Amino acid sequence: MSGDGNKKQFWKRNTAKVPGNIQHVYGAQHPPFDPLLHANLIKAGNKPPSTTTPGKPKKATTFQEFESITSDAWDVGDDDDELLAMAAQNLNIEVVMETANKVIENHSKLQERRQQQMDKMTEPEEKDGEESHEVEEEEPEEEEEREEGAETTTDLSFSSEALPLSDNRLVKSHSEAPVGSPKEVGAEQAALHRQQSLPHRPVIPLVARMADQNTSGTPAMTEREASRLDKFRQVLAGPNTDLEELRKLSWSGIPRQVRPITWKLLSGYLPANAERRESTLQRKRQEYFGFIEQYYDSRNDEHHQDTYRQIHIDIPRMSPESLVLQPKVTEIFERILFIWAIRHPASGYVQGINDLVTPFFVVYVFEYIEEEVENFNVSSLQEEVLRNIEADSFWCMSKLLDGIQDNYTFAQPGIQRKVKALEELVSRIDEMVHRHMQQYEVEYLQFAFRWMNNLLMRELPLRCTIRLWDTYQAEPEGFSHFHLYVCAAFLVRWRKEILEEKDFQGLMILLQNLPTMHWGNEEVSVLLAEAYRLKFAFADAPNHYKR
Repeated sequence: MSGDGNKKQFWKRNTAKVPGNIQHVYGAQHPPFDPLLHANLIKAGNKPPSTTTPGKPKKATTFQEFESITSDAWDVGDDDDELLAMAAQNLNIEVVMETANKVIENHSKLQERRQQQMDKMTEPEEKDGEESHEVEEEEPEEEEEREEGAETTTDLSFSSEALPLSDNRLVKSHSEAPVGSPKEVGAEQAALHRQQSLPHRPVIPLVARMADQNTSGTPAMTEREASRLDKFRQVLAGPNTDLEELRKLSWSGIPRQVRPITWKLLSGYLPANAERRESTLQRKRQEYFGFIEQYYDSRNDEHHQDTYRQIHIDIPRMSPESLVLQPKVTEIFERILFIWAIRHPASGYVQGINDLVTPFFVVYVFEYIEEEVENFNVSSLQEEVLRNIEADSFWCMSKLLDGIQDNYTFAQPGIQRKVKALEELVSRIDEMVHRHMQQYEVEYLQFAFRWMNNLLMRELPLRCTIRLWDTYQAEPEGFSHFHLYVCAAFLVRWRKEILEEKDFQGLMILLQNLPTMHWGNEEVSVLLAEAYRLKFAFADAPNHYKR
């Protein structure tokens, strides 16, 4: 009997930790937590059982009954996945049925109008032969317009949050989408609202909204974009590139066609003198692969195996998965990170450094391809091209880290200082936000450490990071100094959402999963402009930090 009593006490004590319960884990290896998707599950999990009487625990009369109650405890996530799949299926059926009804309705109206046209044509006393001939010529155009309207209604019912337009540009809001009748717009919004609640979100291309970004593909450029590209080419065409002029042009974004050469020049990897560039590239690339031959075989040695093991673990956690998980890309990233760690023993490899390779790698891949990188098989490139991309990515990442290496030395003092400076700056520019986080005991280090460690790469889509780095490359001390003001502007940007949260958990979920999935060039430009305003006001006046 005592044994049975102990078992009951054990299960009573551990009911909150049954493996079947949903317990979100935050980290690089887990997808972002979606509060909209999981809201019902959280509420259900937090709601106390209505049948339980306070002070009277429910008894399991027999072991068989107890077993039947808890038989699914170890089916981790299975029931939840089935429920979500069923919900998705039901929602899809509703969308399909509504769309089908609309198509049938439109088709019926079209048949009625056709019949009316035929009736009019059969009345000779109303129209002569010439007028009847004109009606016959106009009728197909009207039918085509109606059929196009029916097709548009069908397409809108299945539209996702990012609506593709005919010019290969993804619009971020309905204000940019083609305008329809109020009835069609209302139906579109209703269908969109239902689809947003589905468990699986649409895949957003890394370089979506290409007309804004100029990072992938070759969409038709606007007159302004063509003019900017001509200015870049004029600056780059000279025997000695004017780096100051190049920085001024690059601050507002760099066209995709000239981004690789511009990044190499602004990072200091290539010289301004055009005649020396080819020889410099050959020398640096040979030097890098000399390091590979010298050091890479030691990755399994006792002194280095922990470093290589951590790199090997971290790379699959990176994004975009479709790119990073390609075996050829994984191999390249492992070599880059291991060689950098061996050559910089003061810091060695630290989690977060791995993310900083991706923008350079993607930009230098674009030098050789036209299509979107997440759909591209990198191993199809020639071996010599891959070697060049790898070496260029290594040296440019090294140049970046030379300016922020104190972020990754022991105890990461650079990040500690920057987070403290961010707290002081926010307290001056938006005291209400600062006091709100103090009220609910949110420490800046709890969310801003990742902002500094990963340079906001975990908070923004890769296309936005590339645009952000255009300005960082152009700005003096962009990665080490200007980034602080970008983080301050980024935090205040979510002022409304922060003030609406009234507890610690809600604030942390928001700050760790900010809704930037559909950000593009416009949002990043506004963020950078606000950051520049803050820098202008505070950078040369440190006493403004103090109260």
